[in-house]
Amino acid sequence: MPLYRDEAVVIRTTKLGEADRIVTLLTRQHGKVRAVAKGVRRTASKFGARLEPFMVADVQLYEGRSLDIITQAETLGAYGADIVTDYPSYTAANAIVETAERLTDAEPQLQQYLLLVGALRSLARQDHDAALVLDAYLLRALSLAGWAPSFFDCSRCQKPGPHSHAVVQLGGVVCDECAPSGSPRLDTETLGLLSALLTGDWELADGSPDDVRRRASGVTAAYTQWHLERGLRSLAHLDRKQLTT
Repeated sequence: MPLYRDEAVVIRTTKLGEADRIVTLLTRQHGKVRAVAKGVRRTASKFGARLEPFMVADVQLYEGRSLDIITQAETLGAYGADIVTDYPSYTAANAIVETAERLTDAEPQLQQYLLLVGALRSLARQDHDAALVLDAYLLRALSLAGWAPSFFDCSRCQKPGPHSHAVVQLGGVVCDECAPSGSPRLDTETLGLLSALLTGDWELADGSPDDVRRRASGVTAAYTQWHLERGLRSLAHLDRKQLTT
């Protein structure tokens, strides 16, 4: 069908000509879509802020040869305004949408879509520390993509844990027999926080001390960039000053 409708998160926008934008969307039913929003940069545009990054919208699109055309957009989740006014949330959101763009394609990926919407909603409402939301999103998104880390049993031979050698290249923690020479060990508190972020135990995560959060974030960033094969540009701009006070 040339005309279709879907729910979508705005991942990225790029200027096109004098008044248009190319909008990259992660949709609920059609996977990742690149579409043109005509006239959206004009002050009188009917789309206005509905197609800004981090927004969730009900969009109607017309199928094109290379890029689809957005013909309608109605706001479902106005998260962008709240996110951009808080710098830690803004930097975390940029890393989140960059990861979503890297992990998804044109195939329907409902769980990735729902995870992305949930993370942006949490940042907008400031339900949890922005860095924790980001790390939880990264671990869960990678798990949905087929790279679920193990922070208890050995990720190589599945020997029951707990184990403390951390080797991101092998998928998490490994036992003494599988651990390469010189591999670092993680303390119990950091492993506990990583597991909590992966499973959604926010009571434990919210109560974790700053030094444990820093170590968990380091492991999460290393694990993410290993599996994505090249670095996330947004991670370099993260504001983690709340973890250094």
